[in-house]
Amino acid sequence: MPATDRETLQRALLAWYGEHGRDLPWRRTHDPYAILVSEVMLQQTQVARVLERYQPWLERWPTPGALAAAPAADVLRAWSGLGYNRRGLNLQRAARRVVELGEFPRQISELERLPGVGPYTARAIACFAFGAQVTALDTNVRRVLARSLGTTEVAPPRDRAWHWNQALFDLGARVCLARVPRCQACPLAALCPSRGRRFAPQRRQGPFEGSRRQERAALVRELGEGPRVDRGYDRDVVESLLADGLAVRRPDGRLALPEEVTAP
Repeated sequence: MPATDRETLQRALLAWYGEHGRDLPWRRTHDPYAILVSEVMLQQTQVARVLERYQPWLERWPTPGALAAAPAADVLRAWSGLGYNRRGLNLQRAARRVVELGEFPRQISELERLPGVGPYTARAIACFAFGAQVTALDTNVRRVLARSLGTTEVAPPRDRAWHWNQALFDLGARVCLARVPRCQACPLAALCPSRGRRFAPQRRQGPFEGSRRQERAALVRELGEGPRVDRGYDRDVVESLLADGLAVRRPDGRLALPEEVTAP
């Protein structure tokens, strides 16, 4: 695509975001810890559910130090319902690493060394907290760029990376949908080579109901109510939770959440 057309698309997208961008609480802060919390919560979890849990989490643990000092069992209880409990544990591990470092990493390469932080999350934090002029490539962003520009290797408009990324998120979530994009509502439609196309269904994860993921989540919730005698549970589920650090076996053989406070 010619550079002039690319610039036209970028201007159109930024203008659309200025009028239609979502007002989300994590967009009102440049605190790297608060942004990390939002990004980890948003991994494979709908925005509506994260909106219910984000502010209470920050009120309870407002800093990396506060989260780092919490018992892991409390973190897992607070995470329950957000899905993929290992993410909650990795979030605490990342907070503990920040405390060890004495400050929040600023460079993408350093952010990627935090537990549970991959290339996308590192770029999102670098951009939204520290002003890095990079494109944060999540699934929605990749889809929008590939369809409209034919490549995901696109630099942000000069000094507009924050708005550029947020605009791409919103367009991918609300207009440029995976299977049936709403081209009639898209600000990029006039120049988009994919306009009017329909796309094959994406490969979806298997249903949660009756899955091993559901069994793991159910056992974590049960352990949140207190230690349990290790009897009658699926062995693969128990061993996988132990291996992931989501459960521990006490000296008396009972299963418990990690760092559960032992009553005297």
